[in-house]
Amino acid sequence: MMEMGSSEWVVLVAIAGTLLVLRFLINNVNLWLYESKLGVKQYSLPPGDMGWPFIGNMWSFLRAFKSKDPDSFISSFVSRYGRTGIYKALMFGNPSVIVTTPEACRKVLTDDDKFTTGWPRSTIELIGKNSFIGMPYEEHKRLRRLTSSSINGMEALSLYLRYIEENVTSSLEKWSNMGQIEFLTEIRKLTFKIIMHIFLSSESEPVMEALEREYTTLNHGVRAMKINIPGFAYHKALKARKNLVAIFQSIVDERRNLRERYFPSKSKDMMDALIDVVDDNGRKLTDEYIIDIMLMYLNAGHESSGHITMWATFFLQQHPEYLHKAKAEQEEIIKKRPPTQKGLTLSEVRQMDFLYKVIDETMRVITFSLVVFREAKIDVNINGYTVPKGWKILVWFRSVHLDPEIYPNPKEFNPNRWNVKHKAGEFLPFGAGSRLCPGNDLAKMEIAVFLHHFLLNYKLEQLNPKCPVRYLPHTRPTDNCLGRVKKCSSTST
Repeated sequence: MMEMGSSEWVVLVAIAGTLLVLRFLINNVNLWLYESKLGVKQYSLPPGDMGWPFIGNMWSFLRAFKSKDPDSFISSFVSRYGRTGIYKALMFGNPSVIVTTPEACRKVLTDDDKFTTGWPRSTIELIGKNSFIGMPYEEHKRLRRLTSSSINGMEALSLYLRYIEENVTSSLEKWSNMGQIEFLTEIRKLTFKIIMHIFLSSESEPVMEALEREYTTLNHGVRAMKINIPGFAYHKALKARKNLVAIFQSIVDERRNLRERYFPSKSKDMMDALIDVVDDNGRKLTDEYIIDIMLMYLNAGHESSGHITMWATFFLQQHPEYLHKAKAEQEEIIKKRPPTQKGLTLSEVRQMDFLYKVIDETMRVITFSLVVFREAKIDVNINGYTVPKGWKILVWFRSVHLDPEIYPNPKEFNPNRWNVKHKAGEFLPFGAGSRLCPGNDLAKMEIAVFLHHFLLNYKLEQLNPKCPVRYLPHTRPTDNCLGRVKKCSSTST
């Protein structure tokens, strides 16, 4: 065996030295960029790591959520740093802390003096800087008060109940005659039609279909890495936003032209309300503001309710004991109904005690919005650690909803776990605090009305009941729940 010469040893040592230097740089670039400038505060930061230079922890986040175990992302922090409930990371291009306990999540969501909205710049570019996720607190409070009246409260819910029910029954009838369908896709079309009616009174079928297609593309880019290159999700989402803005602009122009000729005494929908509103100085909203708010509301108003409706149906079919209990409850409501009554009343919807537990349990297991973003307005202490001013806080709902100490066997679907009340912060499907989703009551009523009619009259035969699940941008079967909706014998409604 030949011995290596001195020059070869020099080359090996140089390579080894270079690798060590590279490793040192990789491990410390983010530390120098984001932590060293904090001075002594860096020593009271939460435990964690900031991943690769500039990319941060995004690769590991995307890798986990594109695998069969999305919770491995947070589990890796827990296994390395313990159950501190708060971890530092570099996410979506920003130094961040991730909070995973009910107490910490609630603190961040409800303390408007210390925290403000902190969504990534890429998300704001897609949803709109004038939407609720981008606007300051006072402006948000004013416009939320104006717009939420259109979708919350007894009057609004009673107003929309009949329309929702008519569209649910006609859609189920249509699907039962269509043969094989993508159940999730059809439900999303239904929920989009409902939200279009509420916010825009009505729009033509082609306009609705065009909007819904663009929203699908937009949502695929919201939690993707900000890579504005053809072929990447973010690039496609930017194009979708541009198309959505163009469609909304034409609707705003048409509505303004109509209102120049005829000014109604009362706004008939949210678009009218946004066009009519004036601030304390008599100023009206610009088209850009109106479009961003509408774009945000229509997106939020159909995506979550569509997905949760599909999953609730799926879970009930997978658990016959819960299906029978939910169906019996609906049949009892029908039996008590006066013979002259046609259709559901709001009072009947509020009698659906077990069905609402099914809906809550579905929202917990699926956790449609896995995280929301805030930003520290000042240095804040959470769990004994410092969150520096300007750092992002990722409120990780998924960790709360799937915590085995709060919900034993957390991935098991069990509506009976809602027979007991949970503490504040342990269930956050719509967020909390001043930015709580304003359409939460409407969304749950919409899901309940669908399940009422489905349980009484239909069943779903899935083609691939064990179909793999995709977790980004939202949890869904990869085949969009391919199957057939079939009529079944039941109590007449």
